[in-house]
Amino acid sequence: MSSIPASVGSPDGTLSVPDRSRRRLPAVLAVLVAAALVVSAFGAKDPTTWVLETVWVMVGLPMAVLLRRRFPLSGLLCGLLAVHAIILIVGGHYTYADVPAGDWVREWFGLERNPYDRFGHLMQGFVPAILVRELLVRTSPLRDSRWLAPLTVCACLAFSATFEMLEWLAAVIGGQAADAFLGTQGDVWDTQWDMFCALIGAIASLLLLSQPHDRSVARLGVSANA
Repeated sequence: MSSIPASVGSPDGTLSVPDRSRRRLPAVLAVLVAAALVVSAFGAKDPTTWVLETVWVMVGLPMAVLLRRRFPLSGLLCGLLAVHAIILIVGGHYTYADVPAGDWVREWFGLERNPYDRFGHLMQGFVPAILVRELLVRTSPLRDSRWLAPLTVCACLAFSATFEMLEWLAAVIGGQAADAFLGTQGDVWDTQWDMFCALIGAIASLLLLSQPHDRSVARLGVSANA
């Protein structure tokens, strides 16, 4: 069923405090992400890896800002994209195999490897699932289709596979210099694990966030599939 768009103003035509806060949220998040990106460049463990890992933020953030009036993103999606950007920025600064938080988790649970890379690929499915879903809900006939969720998952898997091919290309071109970017940590099945994590992340995102996403999209004044 379709969500009902929420009112975007008060009876006198002015924006209410919650509405003003929602409209400021994307700008606040953009500033925070941009600041984190700049700070992360200083003292990055491997400058080349930092560029390769954060290039998605360098491209995505300006695009979101430039298109904010023509195609404003829902509040939920903005928040998820900001979180994902921070994950990429942290991974780029330390390299995924050496993120301190991942080392702590490895020690606590007696793991053989730093799990931050796995977490990053889980989010590689979790966040893009809502991005793809929003694009399909707002721009395609799939809004009320049972194919919305399956095609969203397929798109996330396609993106994950494309990323793995980019890693392969980096390895071919850079040789051992690309090891920090690959982050395999000696696991011969790392590529398969990465795509599996993205798959689980995409499915979990749709199961947990589809209805909240519908409500968030409805606040923009467009209906969404529930």
